[in-house]
Amino acid sequence: MRILFLTRNEEKRLIERLENLQSLQDLEHLQRRMFDQLGIRVEIAPGFNEVRTMRGINIQVGELPGLCRKTRASIPAAIRRAMEKCPEIAFAVLNANDLLRDA
Repeated sequence: MRILFLTRNEEKRLIERLENLQSLQDLEHLQRRMFDQLGIRVEIAPGFNEVRTMRGINIQVGELPGLCRKTRASIPAAIRRAMEKCPEIAFAVLNANDLLRDA
C-alpha cells in the first residue's frame, strides 16, 4: 500500500534525485529510503559477463504490486544516467562487488 503514496510529482522528484547522485553512499542511502518509505527494492550488481559500458551493470527493481511499469523502467535508466555523469559511482559498485573475482 505504501507505493500508492508515490504521486506523479513525487516520482519526478525521485527520478531527478537519482539522476543527480554524487557517490555510492548517496546511491545506497536512496536505496534504503526507497525501501523504507515505498517498499521498492533496487538491486545493483555487475552483469554476469564483462562490464564494458553502463549497460553491463545489472539494475533490478523488485516486483511490487501497484508500481507502474514506466516507473519500474525509469528508475534503472536514471541510475545509469547518474553513473554516466559520475563514473566513480560505477567503479565503486564494481569494487563493492569484487571487481577482480575471476582473476
